[in-house]
Amino acid sequence: MMNHSRLINTTLFLCASLFLAPPLWAADFSATVKTVKPSVVAIGTFQKTRSPAVSFSGTGFVVGDGLTIITNAHVVNGARTAESNDTLGILTGKGDASEFRPATIIAVDEEHDLARLRIGGAPLQAMELGDADKVVEGQTIAFTGFPLAIGLGFHHATHRGFVSSITPVVKPSLDSRRLDPKVVAQLRRAPYSVFQLDATAYPGNSGSPVYDPETGVVVGVINMVFIKGLKETAITNPSGISYAIPVNFVHDLLQKKM
Repeated sequence: MMNHSRLINTTLFLCASLFLAPPLWAADFSATVKTVKPSVVAIGTFQKTRSPAVSFSGTGFVVGDGLTIITNAHVVNGARTAESNDTLGILTGKGDASEFRPATIIAVDEEHDLARLRIGGAPLQAMELGDADKVVEGQTIAFTGFPLAIGLGFHHATHRGFVSSITPVVKPSLDSRRLDPKVVAQLRRAPYSVFQLDATAYPGNSGSPVYDPETGVVVGVINMVFIKGLKETAITNPSGISYAIPVNFVHDLLQKKM
């Protein structure tokens, strides 16, 4: 029979283990991030004579056969309209071991701010796409991307948050004087909902996959942040409110051709 002293020591050891052990959700989330990172790529253009040669414009992620990249339409719009020697592509890998791969725009959905790219070479690890209709307010989410990549460099960064609201993308103005042609055009289109996130995204996060922290399944795509005041405040005084396009529009884009 265990004596009294050994019983006390054993009890103290078990209590200490409970306090020192990391929570299970933290361990699971770390594993999810490790799995997700190889599928998240930087989007930019390459020009040999430029310094630096690669110019970042946002984030993308790999889906399907490992050669398909999803990002925001506004991330690649510059490359679509530029008349220069810039080559659109992705950066994959890590740090100095990163690799630039040229990419071709296959399809664009301007209304939902999404674009689909195609790369060559060996397939990359793809992310699983989920069902946005199953997302509920209060649900925990995470997203991984390249915030402030121009200044901080090519390094993945992951943020957590939760879905604070599922809200229409366009809300009518309070008075007609605030209606401009762009807003009127949006109001004429069929309304759709986006995810309002209680999470801080930064310039460079556009195109980042929003996913379930436990499974890594994609439920949306970061596309904008709520800015208080001037654009510079997105960095110096972020609102903590970000928006994501539901993943169901990604499913639709994968069926679309230019």
